[in-house]
Amino acid sequence: MEGGRNSLNFIGCDPGAVRHGNFINYYKFNSVDNRLKLLPEDIWTINNHGDLICLDIGCNSGDLTQELYKCFVKNCIRTKCNNGKEEIKQECYLLGIDLDPTLVSRAVENNQYPNNVSYYCENYMSEGKNFISTYLTSYRRDIFDIIFCFSVTMWIHINHGDEGLRHFLKKMSKQTKMLVIEPQPWKCYRTAVRRLKRSGEDFCQFPDLKIRNNVTVEIENILCNECNFIKIKETENTEWGRKLQFFKRQ
Repeated sequence: MEGGRNSLNFIGCDPGAVRHGNFINYYKFNSVDNRLKLLPEDIWTINNHGDLICLDIGCNSGDLTQELYKCFVKNCIRTKCNNGKEEIKQECYLLGIDLDPTLVSRAVENNQYPNNVSYYCENYMSEGKNFISTYLTSYRRDIFDIIFCFSVTMWIHINHGDEGLRHFLKKMSKQTKMLVIEPQPWKCYRTAVRRLKRSGEDFCQFPDLKIRNNVTVEIENILCNECNFIKIKETENTEWGRKLQFFKRQ
């Protein structure tokens, strides 16, 4: 306990008042299935010769991370025939990271696929040597095939400002061949600010943000104009009014 916070770092008595999006029981309110049903099946031919190595940033309690792995194994991992028998040609390995140690502990405890899915407590915005580098090295890789970033950009933006958001996007673009991103619209910022204020705190970067009503468009512009990515697909809205966007290196 520190500064009135419990182990899941929500503020006061409101589990919706969090500083980094580390909600308790998040997937009870934002279902895994609603995202999975929007994932296309025809864009994942990223690595034709090796295993698929992926990163899920802001994995929370790991529910979606595991389902992404199951989805890839079922629908996207290519197979080959050998003497009439179907064999796996490509494995999938997925790392989920979150900065909340309690949520990561839950993810580890409930992990059904420990040989292929891993979890680690890490702040992606921290610099220097980190577990992500070690993880990539263990698979003899320099970058990931896919990075997933579901409803994370607002928390980076609101805590680190416009330049922090730009740094986050550029860092991801250097570490992956494909990016799957779900930006939060501006109305979500207002809700987060209001909840934190009711609990007696605030986001000190919020008043200085210049990227505001056009957040999703600005994110796309940064990725396409400054990171050498192209948008290859965009889905319809999830039940909570957000689109999944798919970007790939040019």
